[in-house]
Amino acid sequence: MKIKVADLVVQMDVSSEFLVSRLGPYLCDENETADISIDVSKQFYIDRHKENPQMTLGECECLWSGSYFYEQLTRFNGIMLHASCVEYEGKAYLFSARSGTGKSTHTHLWLKYLPGSRIINDDKPAIRCVDGVYYAYGTPWSGKYDESVNTGVPIAGIAFLSRGENSIKRIPGIKALKLFMDQTVRPNDKELMSNTLEILNGVLTDIPIYEMSCDMSEDAVKTSYNGMKG
Repeated sequence: MKIKVADLVVQMDVSSEFLVSRLGPYLCDENETADISIDVSKQFYIDRHKENPQMTLGECECLWSGSYFYEQLTRFNGIMLHASCVEYEGKAYLFSARSGTGKSTHTHLWLKYLPGSRIINDDKPAIRCVDGVYYAYGTPWSGKYDESVNTGVPIAGIAFLSRGENSIKRIPGIKALKLFMDQTVRPNDKELMSNTLEILNGVLTDIPIYEMSCDMSEDAVKTSYNGMKG
């Protein structure tokens, strides 16, 4: 099976209906040349399932195939951020935080209060620099509720969320580095880790990064949008 994700053709063998259903919007012509091959045996997923019995076999296949893709993405000037990504007026806004903080809640408030906005990826968008422009891409590895769109949108900004009174401030890249490293894939392979750090340097230099505290109100949306729209 071949899919196109982040403008890259990915060859992969899929055994579960769970993952097949998620890959549907990303299918591409089988004659296209693969940029990435996810060469993982079914036994590998079975072993991960035995180690994680709270997950289904399909969920294990989805999780670890995604991890493999995001590691290989670093060979193509790309990286993953654990974030919920929303598009509004042709720009992508990414909100990252530890699980349970409310990043998905915040982006869904955009859908409520900013008509015309849409979720690009609710859990693990790909960030990739193409011709000097950083794009956020939907991917099939999109969290529990599988909210994603197979598209790429130029990034306006990235915010790291915490709960509190509504406020937002831009932070320097050096301060954002640890926040970003806590929410991305950190490959064990030295070459891929070197790629990750090089890409991060570009992201933190060229994309506005923010810290934001917020509640669950319309004012939170106004605060984030007005603070990040440029």
